[in-house]
Amino acid sequence: MRKQDMNRDWIATARTLSEALPYLQRYTGAVVVVKFGGNAMGDEDAMAEFARDIVLMRQVGMNPVVVHGGGPMINDLLSRLGIKSEFVRGKRVTDKATVEVVEMVLTGLVNKRIVQAIMDEGGRAVGLSGKDDDLMVCEADDPELGFVGRPVEMNVQVLRDLFAAGIIPVVAPVATGMEANETFNVNGDTAAGAIAGALQADRLLLLTDVSGVKNEAGEVMTQLTPEEVRDLTARGVIAGGMIPKTETALKAIEEGVRAVVILDGRVPNACLLELFTDHGAGSLIRTTKPRVTPREK
Repeated sequence: MRKQDMNRDWIATARTLSEALPYLQRYTGAVVVVKFGGNAMGDEDAMAEFARDIVLMRQVGMNPVVVHGGGPMINDLLSRLGIKSEFVRGKRVTDKATVEVVEMVLTGLVNKRIVQAIMDEGGRAVGLSGKDDDLMVCEADDPELGFVGRPVEMNVQVLRDLFAAGIIPVVAPVATGMEANETFNVNGDTAAGAIAGALQADRLLLLTDVSGVKNEAGEVMTQLTPEEVRDLTARGVIAGGMIPKTETALKAIEEGVRAVVILDGRVPNACLLELFTDHGAGSLIRTTKPRVTPREK
């Protein structure tokens, strides 16, 4: 009986791989930017699973870019150093002392953990920040927020060079400024959207801790157009922390990203479910809705 069950598992695995073939072909050579963050970053098993998915994406011919956050780790070190965190409209006020801690945590501790996880799963990865090769140049987003940056210039050739070498870029959202010796903290979603737009990415995947964009009834909307997003926002259906994510999505689409998906990063293999299955995962936002079901990739 045990042998028969195992055989069924093998057959199911083979069938899954076979069904994934059209999507594997569809995404060969595609650039996919993945924003990674949240509690999964502090969980070794979740980190390993995420890294394995990213390595698989590269192995089948995709060009993934990982952009990460690190808020909990920043909070922890600021607390230990006795530096008080202040927030304005949900965004961290970043003075000179805080931005030094942000840079240390994001480009050091967090970035290298992700790089190591990818390497442990058999991939090749290089960690960098928005400062490297002037990848991301910023201006102050809001005087009240201090050294919080808004990308105004993107130089993504370094990422293309890494793609050509078979290497997965892992980007910390810390950027240089227009003036000498300026450092800016950049919201992770904002950084991911700016990088995806500059690369004209096929997909931007925003991993979060909710299942997607919901309608008035609390049901996840699997497909939306930008017009529908704006309407839901105006009516207050999209609210709170979902607003900056959908704003990032709309801006990325305006800059040439083919589609953006907001999905629950806590779901096992969330990226693979979205990219390589009929059903997908989360909420896909694109300029026009496909006319076929299940959703066209």
